[in-house]
Amino acid sequence: MSFSSIKALLAQYSPVSESSFSDAEKEAQIPLGQDKDLELSSNGDTPAPSSRPEKKSWVDARVISDAIIGLSDGMTVPFALTAGLSTLEDTKVVVFGGLAELIAGAISMGLGGYLGAKSEEESYRATLKQTREQTLSDFDVTTTIISDIFAPYDLPAQTVSDLTKHLVDSPHLPNFLMNFHHTLPEPSGSRAVTCALTIALGYFVGGFVPLVPYFFVGPEDAFSALKWSIAVMAVALFVFGYGKTCFVAGWKGRDNVKAGVYGGVQMVIVGGVAAGAAMGLVKLFQVLAR
Repeated sequence: MSFSSIKALLAQYSPVSESSFSDAEKEAQIPLGQDKDLELSSNGDTPAPSSRPEKKSWVDARVISDAIIGLSDGMTVPFALTAGLSTLEDTKVVVFGGLAELIAGAISMGLGGYLGAKSEEESYRATLKQTREQTLSDFDVTTTIISDIFAPYDLPAQTVSDLTKHLVDSPHLPNFLMNFHHTLPEPSGSRAVTCALTIALGYFVGGFVPLVPYFFVGPEDAFSALKWSIAVMAVALFVFGYGKTCFVAGWKGRDNVKAGVYGGVQMVIVGGVAAGAAMGLVKLFQVLAR
């Protein structure tokens, strides 16, 4: 019995009641991480492909998550810095200071993402090694873990017993436990580099937006450029917050639209508070310096 057969069998005994999902959520839900449905044939052993067309995602969800992290920081921190520096009314200071922060911040965020992804890879390898040793040395614990995995699905006792016997003798048992017990996806070899580049680029792009108006004003018109920067960032933060929320919750439906609007307003408030705090601190330092 292959892994696809086991996954197909578990799909028939989902521990979650389907009545708790809306029609849209049922369509989006993919049982046990599969990107296609499998149905048991009449003999109960061989999975037959579902008539539903296969759906594939062209972008890794983790890449989207990394981009959101980079954009979230990039659209708040540099904006707050440029807003604070604008109180000095020197456009060159704002542009040079903003670019320096953007470059340093993008490098820092990228390195953080790289190290985080490397730690994820090391954790996966260590857990896989420990799982392999456990399957070879502790038969009782392994069978208990397998039984616990199938317990929520309310499978017949004989079926669980057959599956357990098959898996214990299978060379793929460590991979099965990594997927269903530890629930750790195997990281790709390029994950660390991709994560670093995605976060760094997201931070730089998001942070460059509030700097754009300063390139079109005179050397002493930084405060005037700040007004345009605030307007541009208010729109950008709202669109980003709306898109980020709807990407997770869904784009259609009244509730999803309301959630998107709430997410957009929330991002505008967060960015506004950060910018206001930066401006207030710069003004305070100017007063104290006199």
